[in-house]
Amino acid sequence: ISCPDSLRFAHEMRASHDAVLVGAGTVCKDDPRLTVRHVPGTNPLRVIVDSTLRTPPDAAVLADGAAQGTVFAVTDRAPEERRERVISLGATVLELPSDLDGRVDLAAMLGELVPSGIASVMVEGGATLITGFFRAGLVDRLAVCVAPKILGEGIEAIGDLGIRDLSQSLILVDAAVEPYGVDLILSGRIEYP
Repeated sequence: ISCPDSLRFAHEMRASHDAVLVGAGTVCKDDPRLTVRHVPGTNPLRVIVDSTLRTPPDAAVLADGAAQGTVFAVTDRAPEERRERVISLGATVLELPSDLDGRVDLAAMLGELVPSGIASVMVEGGATLITGFFRAGLVDRLAVCVAPKILGEGIEAIGDLGIRDLSQSLILVDAAVEPYGVDLILSGRIEYP
């Protein structure tokens, strides 16, 4: 739903990070390439958080040689035949411990990426993954695109964080609002209570 200017901004952000990260739900629903296309720059490492490795073999992150720059973060619940399938396409499978909900432990995943030279990660989507990063206190910056389109209830960007008291809310500090075409980008650092 973003305009071309904010789409270029998103690609600039991809180009400025070592890795771009999405969840399996985003891959299955949107089939993103997660590459830098609208601006000059280098493609980041693609990291797909997919506890059970449900990503289809024809997904854009695996097609046409794209698998070479793709890492799947899985748990021990990922079936061996699915692991072998994505590895045969050229992707890397990184088995990680589960969190209390049975999903990939996000802090452990980030710790495993550091030795590979990954110092900055852009979490691009979906709501379940973004919520998990907020709950774990792993978000240091936020950039949100606001498009002048009204959907009504719309699509959830961040799920329930369990915050019931305003004094416990996360704060966006050093906030800035910048126009990108008809869209606005709200950005700033996250401060935890």
